[in-house]
Amino acid sequence: MNRSVLPFGRPRGERADAVRNREHLLQVAREMIAEDGVEKVTMDGLAERAELGKGTVFRRFGTRAGIFNALLDEAERALQESVLSGPPPLGPGADPVQRLIAYGRARIAFLHDHHAIARAALDRNQPIPAGGTSMSPIHIGMLLEQARHQGCVDIADLDGLAIQLTAALEGPFLLYLATSAPMPEQSATIESGLSLADSWQALIERICMAAD
Repeated sequence: MNRSVLPFGRPRGERADAVRNREHLLQVAREMIAEDGVEKVTMDGLAERAELGKGTVFRRFGTRAGIFNALLDEAERALQESVLSGPPPLGPGADPVQRLIAYGRARIAFLHDHHAIARAALDRNQPIPAGGTSMSPIHIGMLLEQARHQGCVDIADLDGLAIQLTAALEGPFLLYLATSAPMPEQSATIESGLSLADSWQALIERICMAAD
C-alpha cells in the first residue's frame, strides 16, 4: 500500500499580496484570541482590526469557522513535522506499535492544547468530523500495515481498522468539544487528556496482543 501523508498549509502559487494578507489576518486573529478569547473573534471584527476589507476576510477563510481552521492547520503542520522527521517514538525509528501509541498520545495532547480553537473550527452546518482533515487515517493505516508485516496485527481490513481507530482517537474529543456545557466528568477528561491517552494505549496494546 503506497501511502503519503496529507499535505497541510496554503496552496502553492498564491500571489505575494494574498500571502501577506493571509499571514497578517492570522496574526491579528492570534492577537484577538490572546486578548479576548475565541468567542470575540468575528469576520467583521477581524477585518476592522486588520484594517482590511471584509471581502478579503471572506475570500481568505469563507466562514468564521474557516479562520480557526486556518489557525489549526498551521499547528497541524508542526505536529506533522514531528511525525515525519522528529525523534522516535513519535517520529521514524521506533517499532510501529510504539509509534501508534505515541501518535495517539501526541494527537490527544494536540487537541487538548488547541481545545478552544478546535471547538471554534467546527462548522455547525457540517457533520462533526472524526479526523477526516487530519493526517490520522493515513498515518495510522501506514503504521498498521508495518505492524502486520511484523506479525503484530492479524486483521485483514486495515483500511477499515484505520478508520475505526481514527474515530476512537479523535471522535470523542470532537464530540466533547462540540458540547457547550460538558458534564463534570467530561470536563475532567478534557482538563488532563490523560484518560483518553491511556485508553488509546490500552486499545492499541489489545489489538496487538490479539495477534500473538
